[in-house]
Amino acid sequence: MNPAEWLRRTSRLHPDAPALFQGETCVASYSGFNVRAASIAAYLVSYHGVQKGSRVAIFMKNRTEYLEAMYGVWYCGGVVIPINSKLHPREAAWIIDDANADIALISDDVGATLGDVGPACLKTVISADDANWAEMYKADPLAKPADIAPESMAWLFYTSGTTGKPKGVMITAGNLEHMALNYFCDVDPVTQDDTILYSAPMSHGAGIYNFMHVMKGARHVVPVSGGFEPDEIFALAVSHRNVSMFAAPTMVKRLVETAKANGQTGSGIKTITYAGGPMYLADIEDAVRVLGPRFAQVYGQGECPMGITSLPKHLVSDRSHPNWRSRLGSVGTAQSSVQVAICDEAGKLLATNTIGEIVVSGPTVMAGYWNNPKATAKTIKDGWLWTGDMGAIDEDGFVTMHDRSKDMIISGGSNVYPREVEEVLLEVSGVSEVAVVGRSDPEWGEIVVAFVVGNEGVTKKALDAHCIANIARFKRPKAYRFVDGLPKNNYGKVLKTDLRKQLLD
Repeated sequence: MNPAEWLRRTSRLHPDAPALFQGETCVASYSGFNVRAASIAAYLVSYHGVQKGSRVAIFMKNRTEYLEAMYGVWYCGGVVIPINSKLHPREAAWIIDDANADIALISDDVGATLGDVGPACLKTVISADDANWAEMYKADPLAKPADIAPESMAWLFYTSGTTGKPKGVMITAGNLEHMALNYFCDVDPVTQDDTILYSAPMSHGAGIYNFMHVMKGARHVVPVSGGFEPDEIFALAVSHRNVSMFAAPTMVKRLVETAKANGQTGSGIKTITYAGGPMYLADIEDAVRVLGPRFAQVYGQGECPMGITSLPKHLVSDRSHPNWRSRLGSVGTAQSSVQVAICDEAGKLLATNTIGEIVVSGPTVMAGYWNNPKATAKTIKDGWLWTGDMGAIDEDGFVTMHDRSKDMIISGGSNVYPREVEEVLLEVSGVSEVAVVGRSDPEWGEIVVAFVVGNEGVTKKALDAHCIANIARFKRPKAYRFVDGLPKNNYGKVLKTDLRKQLLD
């Protein structure tokens, strides 16, 4: 189904319901939201020839026009290419060239120079800060969204490209539909009284969670700051109530630290769905202690957006089950429409509690990589997506991750999973962040090295003693680097490639 059909349906059922907010200011009802999207679509069709399958780039910071742009493109039957607003215009231009898109919808703060560096395929740049945007509203709106098949591409998402040029992940209308339905089944219900707050980039997880809230006629709020400011988030939660939001683990940690400092309780926050990186056990325990049972976890990746496993709020906050700690340290159980398994390198299914690569099959798995059949064949085998993540499944179906396959350390012939070591080191008082990587060693093959962010009272002796008391000696770091901070990408993920490079340097 065309995602724009969900907007059209809601606008007919709840035309006067408030839809788009900039902070506390409502800028459009659902009727107005739908008309804007349908008018943008008509303008794109009439003046720029956008049609089914046309690829349109969106390169702007978080703002209500982002949603208008996406639904305008979908109304035409086009494909949205959401580009991270923190990328350099030349990086955005590379994506536009790879996707062969001839239109980009931008905001001046990130895309003003895109026309100067854009590839030959880029014919038109329309800014939300320019009068031309308002001109699009004047077009006679399309009567209804274009009909598209479930297998039609709707969202062309480019991976972060930490190991080379990013790859375009082809997400279909059917993928998005099943992702949304799984959310209702496995993560959290949504009603018209709810609010979705976009404080993380709308080009990624935060933006892809708009669908469930459009379906139910909920409010869509973009902070005035356009980004993640904990004090602003707490204030908007009190104002709007029933606020749900997507947050990376580093964002959750900042929220908790702010709450502790200011005596916040999370009033008005309904659900914080965390994903996008490892959430350490100590951090989520602390988060629930400070802000209460408001947290749910989702595990997915660009190739299977938000659609592999989930750990809903009642399990994140449960402290009564005998295995609650191991469950809390997991990424939950398989979502309703998918199968999840653990395989060895040869593709053999592994037994319960045996570590291997996490594989997933089902209708949330991507159609493949854009114009890259070789990479597609390497990643999707016999209908199963090979995630590159190492993990194990216990007797109750809970999946515990053990890092990316490339992050595993082999020391003296034994496998060491960095996350396990990181979890233990984070238990030491005064340690705020840890990242563990392997360093080549002529005797052991690799040795374990820990980069530690902590206060002055944190010592190698204390860290060693805690490791010896809690994990096998071969897993204990043989070297420590005490640093002021860890290198991270735009989404808060620690860049272990940079740490390995530091060791080489």
